[in-house]
Amino acid sequence: MTNGSLNAPARTAVEQCMNLQSGESCAIVTDDKRKAIAEALYSVASGITDDTVLLRYPPGDQHGEEPPGPVAAAIQHSDVVLAPTTKSLSHTTARVEACEAGARMATLPGITDGVFLMGLDADYEAIREECANLLEQVSEAEEIRVTSPQGTDIAFYPGEREWLEDTGIVHEAGEFSNLPAGEVFISPESADGTVVVDGTMMPHGQLDEGHTVEFTVEDGTVTSIEDEGLRGEVEAAAEEAGEDAYNLAELGIGTNIAVTDLVGSVLLDEKAGGTVHIAIGDDHGIGGDIEVPIHLDGILTEPTVYADGEEVTLPSAGL
Repeated sequence: MTNGSLNAPARTAVEQCMNLQSGESCAIVTDDKRKAIAEALYSVASGITDDTVLLRYPPGDQHGEEPPGPVAAAIQHSDVVLAPTTKSLSHTTARVEACEAGARMATLPGITDGVFLMGLDADYEAIREECANLLEQVSEAEEIRVTSPQGTDIAFYPGEREWLEDTGIVHEAGEFSNLPAGEVFISPESADGTVVVDGTMMPHGQLDEGHTVEFTVEDGTVTSIEDEGLRGEVEAAAEEAGEDAYNLAELGIGTNIAVTDLVGSVLLDEKAGGTVHIAIGDDHGIGGDIEVPIHLDGILTEPTVYADGEEVTLPSAGL
């Protein structure tokens, strides 16, 4: 795929989503496996402002792993940051500190050319409206319960933590989003129950029909994982970071009604309207207090969500 064919989604990202202006600085952060997308973003951004840089480093080993020091320093001094990388920078201290310093930033973790083309072909103003409608239904609830025909039955307790929106519209200093975007999410204070993932989850990608990934949560901690692949990923992180790797990190609800099919990319699939994703690991970048080098999302394709016992009306993407 040529850089030219990636120009349209790059223009959506830089102009509509980030609203880059001629007097601003822009950093494009990438690694050796995402050069084409980064170069397309750089081409559009450098056409708007001369103060544009392209930073590249070797891919990390885990989602949530900190970038090299020079990259962290550069994004702290940029007005706009776009990060198409193999491993996610969303849940890193570098990203948090850059936003605290005033950068508005979008990460594109695990982005592929196909996902870039599909996921940025969306009306982000409409997605923002879906987020607002969903947030109104869940933001005051003391308990969020999620069930599914596959066997999920888990209750989340937000406590004092705040629900967040990922609308894809990143126009104010300090704001942050994934791209492709479209979700309302929270790092709950606690959770109890069973999760059965039937959509997409690392390390498998999109699950085959009939294949599910099940884990159990008690008091906000994952206490058992039935799937060998997922269990191995979490155990490896726990060897480095301790038992915090088993933290139940996130509950998210997809609001991108333009995504009508799962493709095996967590970045895109977790945004699909009407899906739910539940993550294990790091949550310090989304309102929690656990910092570990892992953040693994599992996507449920047929969830029912209740806010204090009332069924929530979910966006529909026609999955």
